[in-house]
Parts: sequence; C-alpha cells; structure tokens
Amino acid sequence: MKIVGIIPARYASSRFPGKPLINIKGKTMIQRVYEQVKKSLLQKVVVATDDERIFSCVIKFGGEAVMTSTHHASGTDRCFDALQQLEEKFDYVINIQGDEPLINPQQINELFEVLQKGNVELATQMIKVNDYETLFSKGEAKIVLNKNNEAVYFSRSVIPFLRNVDEKEWHLHHNYFRHIGMYAYRADVLEKITKLPISNLERAESLEQLRWIENGYKIKCVETKYESYCVDTPEDIEVILNMIV
Repeated sequence: MKIVGIIPARYASSRFPGKPLINIKGKTMIQRVYEQVKKSLLQKVVVATDDERIFSCVIKFGGEAVMTSTHHASGTDRCFDALQQLEEKFDYVINIQGDEPLINPQQINELFEVLQKGNVELATQMIKVNDYETLFSKGEAKIVLNKNNEAVYFSRSVIPFLRNVDEKEWHLHHNYFRHIGMYAYRADVLEKITKLPISNLERAESLEQLRWIENGYKIKCVETKYESYCVDTPEDIEVILNMIV
C-alpha cells in the first residue's frame, strides 16, 4: 500500500498571515512540521503550497514541495492538486495540518496502519472528551459513531442528548469523542469528493466532512491519545515555545 503525506500550507490567513514561515526557535513552522512527519511510516512527504516563499523555504531545508492553485477552498482540494502533480501513483493520501509543529509521528502512524487493507474510503482521528468545557465548546466538532467506528455525524453541538443527567456530568455517562483534523483519503475517493458541491449540512455546521457523509461516503474514525496543538494566532506561538525543549 503506497501512502503519501501531503502538508497543505497557505501564506494567506485572516488571523495569522504568513504563519508557515514564522520562526520557532531557529526553524520555520513548516520545517518543524515536515521534520516531524518524516519520522512517521510515510514513504513520501510533500508540502502543497500556493506561495513561492513557502515553496522556496521547503526546498532550502531539503524538503519536497509542489506549487498549487491559489483558488482552493480547502486543504482537501489542495491535496488533490498536489497528488495530480506527483510522478508516482499512490493508493492513499494523508492530509497533515501545516500548523501543528509538535505533531507526534505516532499519530500519523495510527492512520497509516488502518489504511493497509485498502478497504477504507476515508479516515480521520478522534480523541475522547473527558471534561465538560471541551464537550460543550462550539469550536470542537463532536462525532457520532456507528458500531464500526464510522462517523454517522459531526456536530458542534453535543450529540447524543442525555435525558435526566446533569449536563456537567454527561461525559461521565457516555463516551463522547471530538474530531482531530487529520484526514486520510483513498486516491480515487479524493478525486470524487473534490467534485462534490457544498452540501446543506456542511453549510450549516461549517464542517466539510459532512459533505462526504451526505453523499454516502464512509469515514473511519481512529482513536488517538495524542493531543493536537495548532497555531491559529500569534498568541499560540507562546504555548508552542514553552513545550519545545
């Protein structure tokens, strides 16, 4: 099974322009992400960017990068653009966030392993919710699962509703999981989902994975114990700096 890791990296960002090139203790963020991903089981790792500065940075530190369109609406679209440019053929693509400089390679390996049989259409990760604040945060997408750990639905609301139980104790009476935004796509499925129009549920929740579910695709959810630390704003850099030895 041939699997490529693609790291979408845009320069433009409403909250933090140019963040892939921000210096984090002597290395750019994109270099730190790339180096962490290279420690995983992935056979090939590529940065997909729409900016010459990011492209040049990756080439300079010895990484591999491709230039993609500036018009992509999502990392999924950018991944397919990059996949089409690669000379090798791959069975799966793992989409790795370009703003997680501390990503654990083992987290990537967890997705890698579940793809080996070749029967998974799409996959993503989830982590158990252990506190009230996280469970009821609108910024966290929660997952409703079937018996095969495939996603039935993603929502910013808390589902299921527990009757006759204090909301502050819901997480103690039901196994709730929140979404970790790393995706794996079978190559043929990736091509198909990039052609789908925005769906009603996706528009309502602002979660692109709902488009895939609405169109009948199955998303395998793989549990992880590794937390994700995203850099969304300049303030988040301080958190990362304190965690780097």
